[in-house]
Amino acid sequence: MPKSKRDKKVSLTKTAKKGLELKQKLIEELRKCVDTYTNLFIFSVANMRNNKLKDIRTAWKHSRFFFGKNKVMMIALGKGETDEYKDNLHKISKYLRGEVGVLFTNKTKEEVQEYFDHFKEMDYARAGNHAQMDITLDEGPLEQFSHSMEPQLRQLGLPTALKKGVVTLLKDYDVCKEGDVLTPEQARILKLLGIEMAEFKVQIKCMWNSETGAFEKFAGEEESTQDNEDNNSSDDVE
Repeated sequence: MPKSKRDKKVSLTKTAKKGLELKQKLIEELRKCVDTYTNLFIFSVANMRNNKLKDIRTAWKHSRFFFGKNKVMMIALGKGETDEYKDNLHKISKYLRGEVGVLFTNKTKEEVQEYFDHFKEMDYARAGNHAQMDITLDEGPLEQFSHSMEPQLRQLGLPTALKKGVVTLLKDYDVCKEGDVLTPEQARILKLLGIEMAEFKVQIKCMWNSETGAFEKFAGEEESTQDNEDNNSSDDVE
């Protein structure tokens, strides 16, 4: 009788080794970029959207982006003066906290700032985002929705009914108020209404120059010395 594939055992030591190798490879890639490119920038992202970050990567094919794995990147660059890969890189590492990324480029500071200052795009808000304005729907027909949508709208909390086959709001309804932390239902309603409230934008936090070793933080940025609280808790390389 053939042996069941379900009985196949996988060595956890092999899995751990593979993960360690990937982290070591990332460290090597980062250090290679330090040696290759003139400038290193740390950037933060507001209202993260993978498709928009992909557009930026495409536009900046001449440069390299790294996003995520903050703790591994800190190890690659150096957490302090004693273990930094090059002079002053440990100052950059202190900004690798939260939803941030690393940009390696030969473009100047002015070119980088000009591009990202103008790269701002609107998108649909998600649950947890803050409402940017008051949105109220008036009592009456909602002709933008087909009759088949009525049960879904009612499930989202809208006081609707079908009247002669037309989705109708039975009374005025406040979808959200400015400053509200949006619920999943509110975010879904706003998307169905075609209302975009989330602005995707990239903010440059600081930079480091490989030729001089000079570090510069930009206006409004405060150096963080707290422990990393992002989702990269398993990124340590031993």
